Amino acid sequence: MSLSKGEKIFVGIILAAIIVTWLFSLPNIGGMEQLSEMGIGTKWIYTFGEEAGFFTRINWLTVIMGGIICLVVIIFAHGVSKKFSMIPNRKQSAVELFLDFMYKTVEDSITVKEYVKPVFVISTTLFIFIGVANIISGIPGLNVSVINGEPHFSLFLDTWYTPTSDLNTNATYALMTLVISHAFAIKVKGFGNWIKSFFQPVFIMFPMNLVGEISKPISHSLRLFGNIYGGGILVLILSYMVKYLILPVVLWGFFGMFIGLIQAMVFSMLTIAYIAGQIE
Repeated sequence: MSLSKGEKIFVGIILAAIIVTWLFSLPNIGGMEQLSEMGIGTKWIYTFGEEAGFFTRINWLTVIMGGIICLVVIIFAHGVSKKFSMIPNRKQSAVELFLDFMYKTVEDSITVKEYVKPVFVISTTLFIFIGVANIISGIPGLNVSVINGEPHFSLFLDTWYTPTSDLNTNATYALMTLVISHAFAIKVKGFGNWIKSFFQPVFIMFPMNLVGEISKPISHSLRLFGNIYGGGILVLILSYMVKYLILPVVLWGFFGMFIGLIQAMVFSMLTIAYIAGQIE
């Protein structure tokens, strides 16, 4: 990756903030919240201070698993890119087919050609991260439970925790899409014409246009969250009903991999559609 000086500083500040927060919360790492006696729905949440609020709570499972997914994707991409050749192997061919499909999809949707590559990078990055996150939700892995207020880790009793089952992750990407789409709109149309677009086709449509824009990140994030979190609950219920059969493994694979990839593609396609609608 080639990052500018400003980008390196920004990434460094974010990583430093995460490390400092992690070290600060280590003495109280046992303060986890449990939603049931069976350990179902456990979230590794740390609360800063005495009162729980929106900006005083952090879910460490989301942060840690999100970082691991990013690291895995970067290592895989680096391993593929350094061995690119004119005669591709199977791994390179699969990557090229996927990237070609995404690029053509963006190219067909974005009418302003100078924004095709940025939108391609944004939408493809979202698909890769969300797709990998959803896939691991169908693979048995590390499970975190709470016993007497202390975290306990076990292997292969549940699937890997996926960051997309946390609404904070999905809402963040949805808000990013909203901000990016309007930033592109301002650059394409100019600030004045961008403001005017909220009052089209007539002045009295401003409230409806504003509500429409606000509803985009809400529906964008809740759609992914509902499918992933709801699918996990459904698999859990069915697994307990037929726990002595092979069906739970099939359910994990179906909801985690097949449905998960579909939801990642839907999220990515909606990102392209929202940006295309703003710069049209």
